[in-house]
Amino acid sequence: MSETPRKILVTSALPYANGPIHLGHLLEYIQTDIWVRFHKLRGRDCTYVCADDAHGTAIMLKAEERGLSPEALIEQVKAEHERDFSDFLIEFDNYYTTHSEENRQLAEEIYTRNLDGGFITQKTIKQLYDPERGMFLADRFVCGTCPRCQAPGQYGDNCEACGATYTPAELKAPYSAISGATPVEKETTQLFFDLPRFESMLREWLDSGALQESVANKLREWLDEGLQPWDISREAPYFGFEIPGWPGKYFYVWMDAPVGYMASFRNYCDRAGLDFEEYWRVGSHAELYHFIGKDIVNFHGLFWPAMLEGAGFRQPTALFCHGFVTVNGAKMSKSRGTFIMARTYLEHLQPEYLRYYFAARLGSGVEDLDLNLDDFVQRVNSDLVGKLVNIPSRTANFVRKLGGTLPASLDNEELVRATQQRAERIAELYEEREYARAMREIMALADQANQYINEQEPWKLAKDPDSAERVLAICATAINVFRLLIIYIKPVLPELARNAEAFLQVDPLEWDDHRQLLLDHPLRKFKPLIQRVDEKQVHAMLEASASATTGQQATEAPMKEESEDDGDLINIDDFLKIRLRVARILKAEEVEGADRLLRLTLDAGEGQPRTVFAGIREKYSPGELEGRLTALVANLAPRKMKFGVSEGMVLAAGPGGRDIFLLSPDDGAEPGMEIR
Repeated sequence: MSETPRKILVTSALPYANGPIHLGHLLEYIQTDIWVRFHKLRGRDCTYVCADDAHGTAIMLKAEERGLSPEALIEQVKAEHERDFSDFLIEFDNYYTTHSEENRQLAEEIYTRNLDGGFITQKTIKQLYDPERGMFLADRFVCGTCPRCQAPGQYGDNCEACGATYTPAELKAPYSAISGATPVEKETTQLFFDLPRFESMLREWLDSGALQESVANKLREWLDEGLQPWDISREAPYFGFEIPGWPGKYFYVWMDAPVGYMASFRNYCDRAGLDFEEYWRVGSHAELYHFIGKDIVNFHGLFWPAMLEGAGFRQPTALFCHGFVTVNGAKMSKSRGTFIMARTYLEHLQPEYLRYYFAARLGSGVEDLDLNLDDFVQRVNSDLVGKLVNIPSRTANFVRKLGGTLPASLDNEELVRATQQRAERIAELYEEREYARAMREIMALADQANQYINEQEPWKLAKDPDSAERVLAICATAINVFRLLIIYIKPVLPELARNAEAFLQVDPLEWDDHRQLLLDHPLRKFKPLIQRVDEKQVHAMLEASASATTGQQATEAPMKEESEDDGDLINIDDFLKIRLRVARILKAEEVEGADRLLRLTLDAGEGQPRTVFAGIREKYSPGELEGRLTALVANLAPRKMKFGVSEGMVLAAGPGGRDIFLLSPDDGAEPGMEIR
C-alpha cells in the first residue's frame, strides 16, 4: 500500500557570513542532510534550501577590517561556505544569500502586512551611542563590568561568568567594543513588532506538538514572564535593507534572516517552476521543517511564527532543535586545538567519518553531542571497516575467482529476509531523527552477517573444488545483506554508497530496492570502500587547528560566536613556555586596506629582523614608534595573514582603540634580552 504523496520543504539555520564553517556548525547541516536524503531515497518530494545570513553590524565591521565592501565579503564567504558544505557531501537544492532582491521584497512584504495589521509600533528610546564611530551600539557591541558579580570584559546583554542578564545601560564602566570609547546615551526612534499581541496564538503553537517538549517548556517561560515588543530596526551605519518609509533605518538582521528561508525557496521556485504559494499559504498541505540550534530557539519559536501570523503566512510544521558540539568532553577550544574548522578537518580526514560519527551519536533531543576523538577513531574503524565493509571484503574475491557472478540461490535465505524486514523499523527511526538507534540497528545486522560468515568459513570450503556452488551461495547471502545495509545507510554515507553501487554494478539504490534481491548478477572486482582512521591523522588535525590560531592578534574587539570558547584556563607549564624578549622597532608602516594594523620591523637580537603585524594604528602613528623598545612574544609560530606573514606578537594593554598602550621595557634594556 503506497503512502499519500508528501511535499516537504526543509531548511537549516543560516550560517553567518563573517567567518568559516567549523565542526560545531556541521552537526546541524549533516543532521539535516541525512534527513533530506532519507526522504528523497524513499521517493518523496523533498526540497532542502539554505542561505548565508549576510546582514548586520558585524558584517559591516569585518568587511571594513579586511578592506572590502560588505558585498565583496559576503560573496567571498558564501563561496567558501558552499565549498565546505559540498565537500562534506551536504546537498542543498538551493543555497542562496539574504542579501538578495527576493529577500528584500519578502521582508518588505512581511513588514508592510504587519504594519497594515497594526502590529508595528514606534517608540522613542535611549540607546548607547559610540561618539567616536558615530553609531548606535547593539548589545553585543558594548562591553564592561558585570553589575552583579563584577566580572570585567562582559558583553552588554549577559555575563558569561555568573549568567546574569541585564541591559547595556546597567554595565559598569561600559566601553564600545568597536572603538573602545565610552558610550553616551542618545535618544532615537525605533520600530517595534508588537509581540505581546500574539500571546494567545503562541500558546496554541507551543501546545501543537510542533516543538520538542523541552523546547516548548522553555519558550513557555518567556510567555509566563510576559512578552515584550521586539525592536526590529537599526540605525545607520548598518549593512542590510532600509525600511520602507524610514530613511536611515534598517531591518534588524534577525528580522530579515528567517525570511531568507522563504527567499531561497522563491529563488528555487522561479528556476524549477514550482508554486511558492503552495508551500507558504495558510492551510497549505505541504510540510515545512526548520532544523536549528537550541541557542536561537526564541527567534524561531516565538518571533518567527508571530511575524508569519501577522503577515498571513502559514506556520512551520515543526522545529527540530539540537544541542552544541563539544570535543573530548569540553567546549570547542582554540587553545587546545579543538576549535576545528571544516577545511582543517578535510585536509586530514574523510568527510564520511564525521557524518557517520555524528549519526551514531544523534537522537531527536537537544542534548549536546560530544566528539570524543578516541571514540571517533574506534567507532569508525570498528563499525564501518570492521563490520560493514568487512562483509564484501571477506566474500567478494571468492565470487571473482569462481566466475564473477552471484548465483541464483542463497545459502541462508532466512538471514536475508530478516534483514529486509528491518527496513520499515530503520525508516521509522530516520523519520524520527533517531539516527543513533538506526545506526545500532544497521550495525547489529552487519554483526549477524559477519557471524554467519565466521560460521560458514568459505575460505576453508573454497579449497575443495566440489564446494564451489556452496561457496557462491554463501557469498550471495553475504553480498545481499551488504546491499541491503548500503540502502539503509545511504543517507549517512552517500559516497561509500556510490562506490558500493559501482562494485555491485547496480543503478543508484532507492529505499524500495530492499524488496528485491541481487541474484544471478555479475560483480566488479572488489576494491576497499573506506580506509581505517589513523590516530596520527587526528593528532595532525589537532596540531593544525592549534597552529592556525597561535599568534593571532586582537586587531578588533572580539565578536563572539555562540559555540566559541577562548576563555580556557591554562596551567603553569603552558604559561612558562611563553618567551618574552626585548625588541627594537626599526620601522613602522601603515598597512593598506587595514584600518587598525601597523607593519612593524623588529630587531630582536637575532641578526635577522622580524616582521610583526600589530593592531595599534588607532593609537600610534608610524613615526612615533620607530626606535622604541617593546616586548615581543618571541616563540609564536609564524602566522600567514592577508597582508603577509606575522612572526610574533608585540604586547599591549588597554580596552582597545585609542586606549591601547605598547608595553615597553626599561630604557637600559637591549634587543634580544629575555624578559622574566
